[in-house]
Amino acid sequence: MPSERANANPDQRRMPMAFLDWIICLGRPTVALRRAIRLGEKGKPAKAFRLLTRAAKAGNPDAEYRVAQSYFAGSGVPPSRVEGARWLQRAAAHGLVDAQLMLSTLCINGLIRVSRADPSGSGFPAESLFAEDAPTDPDFDLALKWSRQAAQAGSAKGQALLAYVLTSGPESMRDLDEAQNLYKQSALAGCPEGCLGYALSLARVSTEEETLVRIVALLREAAKAELPTAIYLLGVLTERGDGTKRDPVIAVEFFRHAAERGHRSAQLRWGLALVEGRHVKKDPATGETWLRRAAMAGDPEAAVLVGDIYARNGPLPPNYTEAAIWYRRAAEAGHPRAARALGTLYRIGAGVAQDKDEAALWFRASAEKGNQAARVDLANLLLQEAGTVKDTAGLAQWFEEATKSGDLVAAFNFGICLARGLGVERDDERAAQWLRRAAEGVTEAQYIYAQMLAEGRGVECNLTEARAWFARAAEAGMADAQVVLAEMMINGRGGPRDLSAALELFSKAANIGHSGAMFALGVLYGGDHDIPMDRLTALRWFRAAAELGHGPAQLMLGRYLASGTAGERNPVEARDWLESAAAQGITEAQSDLEELPALHGA
Repeated sequence: MPSERANANPDQRRMPMAFLDWIICLGRPTVALRRAIRLGEKGKPAKAFRLLTRAAKAGNPDAEYRVAQSYFAGSGVPPSRVEGARWLQRAAAHGLVDAQLMLSTLCINGLIRVSRADPSGSGFPAESLFAEDAPTDPDFDLALKWSRQAAQAGSAKGQALLAYVLTSGPESMRDLDEAQNLYKQSALAGCPEGCLGYALSLARVSTEEETLVRIVALLREAAKAELPTAIYLLGVLTERGDGTKRDPVIAVEFFRHAAERGHRSAQLRWGLALVEGRHVKKDPATGETWLRRAAMAGDPEAAVLVGDIYARNGPLPPNYTEAAIWYRRAAEAGHPRAARALGTLYRIGAGVAQDKDEAALWFRASAEKGNQAARVDLANLLLQEAGTVKDTAGLAQWFEEATKSGDLVAAFNFGICLARGLGVERDDERAAQWLRRAAEGVTEAQYIYAQMLAEGRGVECNLTEARAWFARAAEAGMADAQVVLAEMMINGRGGPRDLSAALELFSKAANIGHSGAMFALGVLYGGDHDIPMDRLTALRWFRAAAELGHGPAQLMLGRYLASGTAGERNPVEARDWLESAAAQGITEAQSDLEELPALHGA
């Protein structure tokens, strides 16, 4: 027959055990701690936490440390960083090395802000403050305090942490010699972090082959503990063949290994290897994913590479909207090439709305970080869009500095700035001097300098010399120069008349789409210019120029069609072309429109 105890309510049967825990642990923190540990191992964190706090309040450092961990992890209690930090400080102040190491690490990573005040007189700060969940600036002062205590207690990891603080802390705190000695002691004790730190400290002072071999050995020891930085650096040294046999295939494996463990630079190298098929099977889609991970982790170079993938006709389909997103991420982090690429997208309106001012902003951001190509981009944008783009400050100074190295393009741009008063007071005389210098190698400079000579602007008028410079630019294939030179040849300006050469120049320019050259050919073949008249050819060139929006050509085409000069009359089409010319402000076209009915009846 079952006993009365066996028939009792299960909850009532459990109550004596909880009461027994309380009786056993009362006044015996060590026993409470052991009991809490057993309960935690059995998956009863809430009960374990109650006993942990009893032991911690009695001043047991191990219990204080475990309470802190419970608060950080939210194990058996709602998570609280403030409470976790408070108990962690108590354990550290009571000499627990593990607590000192954890507190130092949190301070180094900016995950904890600790009050220095101790109004309670309890021997440790009254409270810990987290400004926000996101990391703040490191607290190297407290990191130094706690890591030094751990190091003095003989902790190899504490020695490595202290060495890191002495290496990476504020300048006033740094002591590289002491740091190297501490790293060495830690490494000799077999601490993986010490091995990594000692390897890095040796790399700062020597690149001799013997030292490199020692560095590789230390990194291998650190890599056994799966330290991602050690694995990544082994990849770098193996790729170069520094201190070990060069093997690019093994190097890529190191990068993969470190990438999978979250190392940002390794993710970049592994992703790039996959995209390019470098010592590994090519896989652009997976490579893009790894590059994206590195970019999301804050690597601006990776963000640029992702942008490049989508901005170019490469292994993945182009997507300028996606490219703009990644270029912006890198540009906002200060990457000069990304800023230039983003500026280019804004200039042409690819993936973003076209915005010349926004383009100028990013070109300038890139140029200010020394990107010479961005300076040229900004200059060209400002020279073409001077009426709308506002950002001209410093432009002339950039080009003037660049001319010191003999850069003829810079000399041309500086001359244009002087000629137009962009970022500097307008000075035609100095502009002519710089354009003359640039004309030795820059076609655009030859053309503009020739114009200044022809107009007597900034330099004495000299049509002969102007014609010679126009000829150089025309020979280089510049259509505008070909047209001006042809006009000078027809009128005998700056040299003898040469109708045959002029026709050839107009034809070259017309065949590459110059509407002014097309109009000139129409006029020449229209008669009275010492060459055989050919009205059909004239009509063809007038039409070609008119279709490109050339106002005078639209006028002449309208007249030809209204009068039937080159064949059949077409007053309806004539009216359309005359109206187009009139809309451009050509007064003769309006007069012809008024006479069109009479012409129609003729």
